[in-house]
Amino acid sequence: MALLLAGDIGGTKTILRLVERTVEGEMNSLYEFRYPSGEFPDLVPMVQQFLTATAVKLDFAPLPEKACFAIAGPVVNNTAKLTNLSWRLDAKRLEQELGISHVSLINDFVAVGYGVCGLDATDLHTLQVGKPREEAPIAVIGAGTGLGYCFAIPEANGVKVFASEGGHGDFAPRSELEFQLQKYLLAKHDIARISIERVVSGQGIVAIYQFLRDTKFAPESAEVGEIIKQWESEVGKTEKTVDPGATIAMAALKKCDRLSEQTMQIFVEAYGAVAGNMAVTLLPYSGLYIAGGIAAKILPLIQEGSFMRAFTHKGRMDSLLEMIPVHVVLNDNVGLIGAAVCAIGL
Repeated sequence: MALLLAGDIGGTKTILRLVERTVEGEMNSLYEFRYPSGEFPDLVPMVQQFLTATAVKLDFAPLPEKACFAIAGPVVNNTAKLTNLSWRLDAKRLEQELGISHVSLINDFVAVGYGVCGLDATDLHTLQVGKPREEAPIAVIGAGTGLGYCFAIPEANGVKVFASEGGHGDFAPRSELEFQLQKYLLAKHDIARISIERVVSGQGIVAIYQFLRDTKFAPESAEVGEIIKQWESEVGKTEKTVDPGATIAMAALKKCDRLSEQTMQIFVEAYGAVAGNMAVTLLPYSGLYIAGGIAAKILPLIQEGSFMRAFTHKGRMDSLLEMIPVHVVLNDNVGLIGAAVCAIGL
């Protein structure tokens, strides 16, 4: 039996989990706790508090052999500065101060890449069965606050995950409406190019809605409009009191607001097209996974079919994309699972 410590560290919250790896290779979660990140000056006192609480819970003092922490921000040479937190983390320092032999820091979306390899069938919704090939790459894309990309290559003892900044590639309009959206965003932000992330993300949902509203596509409902106006009044503030993307998505799911329905139609099709572009690039016959915080919440909209039609609509490459397994990740702890999977390989 080996004890592993996994962490998913964000600017707002941090989740820590103690995991037992059995001799059969299974991973069992022993204890988990969520902490407000801003209440701690550093990760070390948080982990120390967690291990103390774990000892009380389990009635023995745990001594993790390895630890892996997924970080919401860039990781360079096993060091990280969190984007929305004053912490500066260094794996060597954490090893010394926590008394853990091996500590690794990885980007949070890289952790998602490792995590999809630790999921079971109940954690996934399959959009396309395809024709899987175990030796082929794995691709992961996920729209949330931004748009994450990563890919993995199978190895003898698991996979090796590689980070990507594909979300910052150029948005490629595919219809007259999307060309108008691009033109609108260029003018609105007074910029020279539009990244994919400006459309396929939580912020993208709001941007699409604003475009349709401002171009008079349909009348704005009082209920959704009030939330959008509240959010617009808070632009520039660190903390927002409303989530307009969630409001728009919910109205579309309920089919009670024409603007919201059209917004999500554009979003879902753009998401599918971008996922298809990633698939054409990598040919991930081991599977393409749709992660992030949005897909699972709007699954009925993705299931309606426009996502996969846009995904496979690649001209002469259609038949290739029809062979790629496509799954939506339903488990929102996939990053934490990934940190534990990564720790095993340290």
